[in-house]
Amino acid sequence: MEEFKISEHVLVPKHEILSEKEEKKLLKELNISKKQLPRIFISDPLVEEIKAKVGNIIKITRKSLVSGENIYYRVVIKD
Repeated sequence: MEEFKISEHVLVPKHEILSEKEEKKLLKELNISKKQLPRIFISDPLVEEIKAKVGNIIKITRKSLVSGENIYYRVVIKD
């Protein structure tokens, strides 16, 4: 039986782990710290699927009929 991948579902937005370089650039551009970002739990099924670790910043790209694409960032935390 083939394993179901959450990331391939049409309603699930794209999730990517930022590199350290991308994290530094983002935090500098926004003039914030990681603690100021919205959070996402390490136990979230998609976080588990992409193998993110606590402290990683996840870039979430959502498609919108009105505005095209919206990008959100979340930091991975323990439950």
